[in-house]
Amino acid sequence: MDLVNAYLARRSLDYLIGFAISPLLWRKLPGCQSAGRVQSAALALVCDRETEIEKFSPQEYWTVDTEFETQCSDSSKGICLTSWIKHLNSKKLDQLSISSQEEARALEKRIYSCQFEVRGVQRTKIHKNPPMPYITSSLQQDAANKLHFGAGHAMKVAQKLYEGMNLSSEQATGLITYLRTDGFHISHGAAEDIRSLVKQRYGEQYASEDIRKYLKKVKNAQEAHEAIRPTSIRRLPSSLIGILDEDSLKLYTLIWRRTMACQMEASRTELIQVGIGNPEGDMIFHSSASRLDFKGYQAVYEDAYQGVLNGLNSQLVLFLTNRALACYENWPFSAGSSWTLKQLGPVKTPKEKLHIRIISRPCPN
Repeated sequence: MDLVNAYLARRSLDYLIGFAISPLLWRKLPGCQSAGRVQSAALALVCDRETEIEKFSPQEYWTVDTEFETQCSDSSKGICLTSWIKHLNSKKLDQLSISSQEEARALEKRIYSCQFEVRGVQRTKIHKNPPMPYITSSLQQDAANKLHFGAGHAMKVAQKLYEGMNLSSEQATGLITYLRTDGFHISHGAAEDIRSLVKQRYGEQYASEDIRKYLKKVKNAQEAHEAIRPTSIRRLPSSLIGILDEDSLKLYTLIWRRTMACQMEASRTELIQVGIGNPEGDMIFHSSASRLDFKGYQAVYEDAYQGVLNGLNSQLVLFLTNRALACYENWPFSAGSSWTLKQLGPVKTPKEKLHIRIISRPCPN
């Protein structure tokens, strides 16, 4: 009944205010299509964020980054460690601890006057599960973050992929499933086909033992449609080069990889954290890297991984090879389309399928 009452309240507001104010806006603001009951939620978020930025008093802070290198033998090259200061005078530093150029310069001189060694090496095993398949909001956010697509542009491209394109002598073929969805589920047949392709391309050990079922639900989600996925997982992005335009191919590749990943094994990584300090122990630097023991779902992505810090032991003497000072101000970032989409997730505006119109007006970028 809560949803019914919410509908009745919105309908009443339309009768009392919306129907009367819309004609007024048409006369006073040419091009304004409505009073924007749906867009108001996003507009409020953007306005609140901009007000927060206007009232914000930025603080200057400095960072001191260093590069150390282990002593190299005649037959091997030393290991280079890029690090940042973590403790000073036995106190843990936060982002704003070094607040002036004078403090940064004094610390720089102190660093040059000290000898450093490895104080400790900590190794941690990390298992990272694959991401869930795309729904409308997560596709928009990833398209913005990874492809720099605006929300409206991302959905236009997705609509083209959904409506279909002529592939060689075939009729128009839809390349992805329905793009306006809040359900994470994938049909049993499609999931089996995905796992089969994973085994063919990467090996048996890369496919999940059983079909992964994603049960996380968005509050009030209807889940009338599957997650966004390719209509045929065997239609590889490489087979569409020269057929799809650049943006369509980028978005299809994003969806294809995410769909493959969701039915793959977790990745296993060893995180290596190195503490670097002076003999007195009152100045500690931190360096970290990761070693990928098993790629798992990350095999479908082409990300670069950090180098491996092997062969490091405590008391190993290090030589300072470089240092860098940098000045920043801690301004909060403005409300772009990706940020606003993320904020709208828990708000759950009454017309879920109008997310694009909601975003494109307050946040055209």
